[in-house]
Amino acid sequence: MQLFRKPDDLRAWIAGQRQSNQRIGFVPTMGNLHAGHHSLIDLARKRCDVVVASVFVNPTQFGVGEDFARYPRTPEADAAGLQAHGCDALFLPDVDAIYPFGAEQGVRVRVAQLGDILEGASRPGHFDGVATVVAKLFNLVQPDLAVFGSKDFQQLLVVRRMTADLAFPIEILGAPIVREPNGLAMSSRNQFLDARQREQASVIHQTLLWMRDRWRGDGQTRAETEGAARDRLAESGLQPDYAVVRRSEDLGAPAPGQVSGLVALIAARLGSVRLIDNLQFDD
Repeated sequence: MQLFRKPDDLRAWIAGQRQSNQRIGFVPTMGNLHAGHHSLIDLARKRCDVVVASVFVNPTQFGVGEDFARYPRTPEADAAGLQAHGCDALFLPDVDAIYPFGAEQGVRVRVAQLGDILEGASRPGHFDGVATVVAKLFNLVQPDLAVFGSKDFQQLLVVRRMTADLAFPIEILGAPIVREPNGLAMSSRNQFLDARQREQASVIHQTLLWMRDRWRGDGQTRAETEGAARDRLAESGLQPDYAVVRRSEDLGAPAPGQVSGLVALIAARLGSVRLIDNLQFDD
């Protein structure tokens, strides 16, 4: 596996792949990789001739008081895992390589409305940072296909919207969520949970399944379903941020009687750890 730290070196290598008519897949990550990330590499490997991954903890998507400094950085283990899953190149830049004019002084990309609700409302500016860094990485790698995990469902929609609006000729593929045996969605933040909390956090997935079944079977209103879901989370010791049912295409409110094309999304805190998950009803 090739390792690149400088954008010019990565671009030169990419140009060589293009000359050989290789289809390029790309998996951007923030590192501290686990089986969920490796599944993205595996999916890109099936669809492309060459797979590139990036590991970059992006400062512009962390808000005031969030865990940028605490975010775990494990570059050696990340590289070993990527290589084991057939990744061809790893881009491991520093902050100056991505933000040559400084993280606070550079151009920002904003996906209006879609980036302002739910996670965007709870974490103002978060999706501006996501859209900006992904646009930069797309320009550097110039992939044919980019794979993103569906656990960050709103992020996937934001990236799709940005890609279409800025006319990037890139296919965006959402990969299925990889879960622990108890249903907990795999996340780098899970390592901050002890064994008891990991089991406690399984109520998030259980609540998503309950929301889907209740929506389909009981004919409850959206407000009733969402309110009851928040109560279930709170009764299990979590602090819910939101538990909502939305249209999966744009996160708008469902139409009366709508039962397909929907997704339930939850964000909740367990101690100091904020967890997110979702369930697409059609799946």
